[in-house]
Amino acid sequence: MDITFWGVRGSVATSGPEVAQVGGSTSCVEVREGEHRLVFDAGTGIRALGNSLMARGGPCRLAVFFSHLHWDHLQGFPFFGPAYVPSTELMLYGPGEKGDARLAGALARQMQPPSFPVTLEAMRGRLCFRSAEAGVPVEVGPFKVTPFALPHPNGCMGYRVESQGAVFVYATDVELSAGGITPDILAGMEGADALCMDAQYTPEEYGAEGARSKKGWGHSTMMDAAQIARTVGARRLFLFHHDPSHDDAAVEAMAARARAHFPGAQPAREGMRVTLGDLPFTQVA
Repeated sequence: MDITFWGVRGSVATSGPEVAQVGGSTSCVEVREGEHRLVFDAGTGIRALGNSLMARGGPCRLAVFFSHLHWDHLQGFPFFGPAYVPSTELMLYGPGEKGDARLAGALARQMQPPSFPVTLEAMRGRLCFRSAEAGVPVEVGPFKVTPFALPHPNGCMGYRVESQGAVFVYATDVELSAGGITPDILAGMEGADALCMDAQYTPEEYGAEGARSKKGWGHSTMMDAAQIARTVGARRLFLFHHDPSHDDAAVEAMAARARAHFPGAQPAREGMRVTLGDLPFTQVA
């Protein structure tokens, strides 16, 4: 199972030399085994994924699972090149009951004037909308994908991906501490070979007083993520959904603090490719 991080930033995309090492594109993660592909979220990182797929040529068939419908997880979809190609087949999973209809509506609305010059109907590929409901596994090729609910304003879905004994867990946009893990969340995360988890804030930012506090904003700290990774018995932790105000040095400093509680912690970086079972990673060309 190969994992590629195409977008790792949270809330809004950012750019500049100060974020070049970690990356500034919003959430998009690809999981691949052979020719079978899953994609998690369609933030601005999905544009680069689309360009890579187009460069390879041939028909494109993949499943895209959306964690939730906040804009930073949808905004790259209008720029996903393969969606405009008639031979493309996309299974698009919206989170929750009736998630298919809600996802279709959200994607259509962001491509309506005056927000965007072309509508969803301009996409000539086959778009199949489906629902991803908590506790209901979805079989896609060699993958078993099990959604589980996460605490976040307006709701969010985490995803447990299993294939040939390997486990990858995608758990972005979650406000959670180790003491708040429910049995359902434990079942979703337990024993992950790689846990990709929201770690947007430092404890100081999260616990600040007054208007500067981030409590209730729907995101965790890197220390929460480290303690949760230890609690659920994860093998490796990829800190994710980096705050747009955090430059490369800040993200690396947060990861160093997290490693004091969970040695297998590191920042998710745009372009990072990980093969489960192998400790090293390689950059995507």
